[in-house]
Amino acid sequence: MLLCHGHRHQPTVLLPSLLPPYPNTVLPVCGTLFSRKPLLFSSVRAALDSKHHLQPLGPDAETDPLRLSRRQNALLLDRSHSHPIDGPPIDDEEREDELTRKKVVEEYSLATRRVPRFPGSIDFPRSGGLDLPPPDLRRVFDGDDRSLKRALEVRRGVAAETLKDALRAGKMSINYSTNLVSRLTEFVDRVVIGAATLKAVPEFAHLSFNARAKSYIQRSCVVSLVKWLKHNHMTYPQIAKVICMCPGDLQLVRRIAQWLKSIHVKGESIGVVLVKAGPLFEHSLDELEEIVNYLENNGVRKDWMGFVVSRCPQVLGLTMEELESRVKFYLDMGMNEKDFGTMVFDYPRALGFFSLEEMSNKVQYLKEFGLSTEDVGRLLAFKPQLMGCSIEERWRPLVKYLYYLGVQRDGMKRILIVKPMVFCIDLETTIAPKYSAVALRDYGNLDIVRFLQDIGVRSEAIGGVLVKFPSFLTYSLYKKIRPVVVFLMTKAGVTQRDIGKVIALDPQLVGCSITKKLDINVKYFLSLGIHLQSLGEMIADFPMLLRYNIDILRPKYRYLRRVMVRPLQDLIEFPRFFSYSLDERIIPRHKILVANRVNFKLRYMLSGSDEEFNQRVQFAIEKRKRFESGYANLDASDDESSHVVPVASS
Repeated sequence: MLLCHGHRHQPTVLLPSLLPPYPNTVLPVCGTLFSRKPLLFSSVRAALDSKHHLQPLGPDAETDPLRLSRRQNALLLDRSHSHPIDGPPIDDEEREDELTRKKVVEEYSLATRRVPRFPGSIDFPRSGGLDLPPPDLRRVFDGDDRSLKRALEVRRGVAAETLKDALRAGKMSINYSTNLVSRLTEFVDRVVIGAATLKAVPEFAHLSFNARAKSYIQRSCVVSLVKWLKHNHMTYPQIAKVICMCPGDLQLVRRIAQWLKSIHVKGESIGVVLVKAGPLFEHSLDELEEIVNYLENNGVRKDWMGFVVSRCPQVLGLTMEELESRVKFYLDMGMNEKDFGTMVFDYPRALGFFSLEEMSNKVQYLKEFGLSTEDVGRLLAFKPQLMGCSIEERWRPLVKYLYYLGVQRDGMKRILIVKPMVFCIDLETTIAPKYSAVALRDYGNLDIVRFLQDIGVRSEAIGGVLVKFPSFLTYSLYKKIRPVVVFLMTKAGVTQRDIGKVIALDPQLVGCSITKKLDINVKYFLSLGIHLQSLGEMIADFPMLLRYNIDILRPKYRYLRRVMVRPLQDLIEFPRFFSYSLDERIIPRHKILVANRVNFKLRYMLSGSDEEFNQRVQFAIEKRKRFESGYANLDASDDESSHVVPVASS
């Protein structure tokens, strides 16, 4: 029974069945419980000297201080030292037992607080009540794994709270400290181990676990490191991972980060490199310098190094043997240092991300298209992103689809050389997407191949269209292809019947800009007096007409009209006139015709080789001579008949 002195309310009775099961439970008693009464301190000392379990309280018994919270125990022990109780002297054995019991109480004071409950709730105690462990804690914990795990979790919790307090003392917010410590589980374990190690040091042997953990945290300088990394734009998940990755001195993190700044790694990329570089902390700064110098000697410029390392931090995690073998792999394919350096700058993952076996398999697969080793080297130097494509997920499905469209191996080789980007795009999302109901309702057909079929391109000609212009597969259907088709049909006079023919003959029209190329050419031809319908027929006959530059078209048209004195209808009938060179084909052949006094249509004048043209000219000359000689004979016969004198009949 607890009697509350100086207050008028019913006394509080503590029954054994209603006592809380944990030593950190706070009992609702009055402050007079902590009065300096000899009876209370004698009961506390008697309870501390007892080696047996707690006995049930009788009606006249005083309160049991072991039922109090850990703070109350610590306060009572402190006051018992400051106000010793008169009694017989204590020998050495009793003093050692008392020190051992104090250590037990101190260990229990490290336990975490009980979860707060709302007023009036009932906390059912565990069976057996609360017992103090015997002095030999190591023997008890060795025999009970659950107790050992529980004690370890208690120490981890204490270390985590100590680390949070240190971070808050470093002027970091509560939320930031809590979030950071929640990810520093490995470092918290190191704090626990370090605090336990300091127990063997004489100057720390008398300190509590909290003090030893705090001392270890201060010696590790983790707070100053966190503040410095945060100042360098690193997020708390990156900071936590870097600290956990560093096996030894945490100052190594700062030294490596400063070295990364020296090779032009900037801003947020520092955290990315530290986290993703792999075994970066296993290398010394001299080894990292050796890696950078080796790359510089093989074509990677020094001012590119920060960009390369930022995009592929795994390069710094390679050993010198691995790096040399990878560089030799590319140089053996015919690359020079300039091509290698450019390739690494364009796509650093081609050097440090993939394994040598995976890279070799991709090179062998590219050779199956008929490419030589040097061709593959030039191809990878031009488009190193091919190394990032999966054979099974990207290349094989694309090859099967192209073969289904009628593209043979030579056509695939041309696609690979002319536009290697085709082998880097996703088949299902770009070339032959799987449609959804929303996509079909909002945007219609998203399949480029099916779109070609809808505008009139024959199925057997689609493969030729793709081989002739591989970039067709990389264009957006609704942002690039369809607007060009609509422009040709509405502004250039191409009929719906001929639009498929136009795209099949010259798919490069899809790659032309409407405002900067097509519209300008259409307006120029219309300004010459060509009607829209006639222009559409000219485009259907010769679609390349719209891809020429105006500066090339204007001199040819001026020569046709002013020098050759040909009508506009000749140009409408033969729009390929603009495809021939003015100085090398049109002017020389026109002079030959003028010299021999013959005349050809533009189609026969410009087409064919020089030998065929000379044969035509000779045939026309002979024909003209026969024609002229025939007229001469006819004129001579007419003259003879006019000079004949008629003979009179007798």
